[in-house]
Amino acid sequence: MNRELSVYQNGSSRNRIFNKIREAGSVSASQLSYELQLSRPTVKKSLDELLEAGYIYESGFIGNTGGRRAGAYSVVSDIRAAIGIDLTRNHITVIVADMCGNLIYEKRVHRKFKLDDDYIRYLSELITEAIESKQIDQAAVLGVGIVVPGLITEDHREIFYGKILDFTGLTVDKIGKYIPWTCRLYNDADAGGYAEVSKREDMADAFYISLSNNIGGSILIDHKVYKGEGPRSGEVGHMTIIPNGKECYCGQRGCFETYCNATNLADMFQGDLDKFFERLRANDDVCVQAWREYLHYLTIAVNNVRMLFDCKVILGGYVGAHMEPYLGELKELAVVKNPFESNADYLEVCRVKKEALALGGALPYIHELWKAI
Repeated sequence: MNRELSVYQNGSSRNRIFNKIREAGSVSASQLSYELQLSRPTVKKSLDELLEAGYIYESGFIGNTGGRRAGAYSVVSDIRAAIGIDLTRNHITVIVADMCGNLIYEKRVHRKFKLDDDYIRYLSELITEAIESKQIDQAAVLGVGIVVPGLITEDHREIFYGKILDFTGLTVDKIGKYIPWTCRLYNDADAGGYAEVSKREDMADAFYISLSNNIGGSILIDHKVYKGEGPRSGEVGHMTIIPNGKECYCGQRGCFETYCNATNLADMFQGDLDKFFERLRANDDVCVQAWREYLHYLTIAVNNVRMLFDCKVILGGYVGAHMEPYLGELKELAVVKNPFESNADYLEVCRVKKEALALGGALPYIHELWKAI
């Protein structure tokens, strides 16, 4: 059963019908009645309400057996949308997700983070450009998720630890000053992990490791982000893997962050990570050696996570998106460190490779609407 659909099974008939249509893509009234065990009058009433509200439309016919074909219904994907913004030290990414949670717009621009009025105003301009390019009515925008490399209060309104960009204490009211929609702040790794499990039917629990310019982690239990007491859970980047090792920006030494952030590889080619992997595929000696060292340290962290949680470990972020050809090698290294298992099939590469962090900032708005219909 589709992950998102499963959480709505105890909802109203209309809600169950809407989410079944969304899951199926196109479905007839008779199929809805049979699969949801609802009476024909109940299905018809709910379909009429959904049609009137504009959430669904009659999308054609199903069946070609020679008899009368059943009318089909589908979701109006552009009736609502949500925005995700991913902020890093040197870039801003803006995405738009439609009613079905699909990525329909993405733009990444080079802009150095600077907490001044020009930067804050520019975020609003990027959003306006995005919705105008997709011809989205402003009233259709559900909200904006602003994804940052920092720790966020549980109400999504303030950054209580933001050493990477030196923005501890920044509030959503300030960063979203010129954005005319509801805004929330999200931790980058949590957003990436949420986007990943939201797109999977086969996984409820996992530990997501974001291997980007900074290292983050997200603990996902029953498709929800577990935040801990702080809330500071999942901060795998500051797990010590080498005692008295390299100094980390956090002030400690030997953090996973210092050995496996993506810049260690990208900086070999003036910040171009794609170039590193291009040269790695060409067996460049320097890149091959750097990659071996990278996998060595990554193996330590992955094994520690497996020992603690005994769950799937998903590798995401900038490096995770390139990891597929090297997963076998990493699994071999992980098996050597694991005293309990003869394989490392718990290791997986992210499926959401395009702008997962920004998408994870937008999807909560979409999923909340799915529950409310």
